Amino acid sequence: MSRPAHLCESEPVDKDWEDRVAAAWDTFDDYPEERAAEFRAVIDALASEQPAGSPLGLFERACAWDSTGHSDRAVPLYEEALALGLGEVSGYKGRRAKIQLSSSLRNIGRAEDGVKLLTPELDAPSDELDDAVRGCLALCLSSLGRDREGLSLVLGALAPHLPRYQRSMANYARALVDPDT
Repeated sequence: MSRPAHLCESEPVDKDWEDRVAAAWDTFDDYPEERAAEFRAVIDALASEQPAGSPLGLFERACAWDSTGHSDRAVPLYEEALALGLGEVSGYKGRRAKIQLSSSLRNIGRAEDGVKLLTPELDAPSDELDDAVRGCLALCLSSLGRDREGLSLVLGALAPHLPRYQRSMANYARALVDPDT
């Protein structure tokens, strides 16, 4: 699918808009569950500032629905944002969308789709989201009864953060899925 010309990668990020979105998300905890619709309205107003065809607004709307307990409403928005090239506009937000979409897919009974979406992310260039990829993938695997694979991922993600036993935990993680290790 080709992307609209106004979304080319060389277009600078609208820092003002991104800052206002971040500021809105900083207030998320100020909205109790009974005021979730108010928070979504704040995000929706910001998202509506984006040009037609921009995946950024769709992503923020998906996040708002997801964060207020509506995975079913978030899934199509994440999918559309990714289809419109969110990963090309922002590689970081594209990866976040895949993580969050996989979690939402799991929540609505589509864990296998979450596994398919996140498994390639294990081989993606490393960044600060690596552990989140592994954690969400582990949850999807567990929902499918593949607990050993999920535990292996989680232990593998945990191992580098331990003050001791990194090698042992990494070896145990591998042994869960490959007993010949």
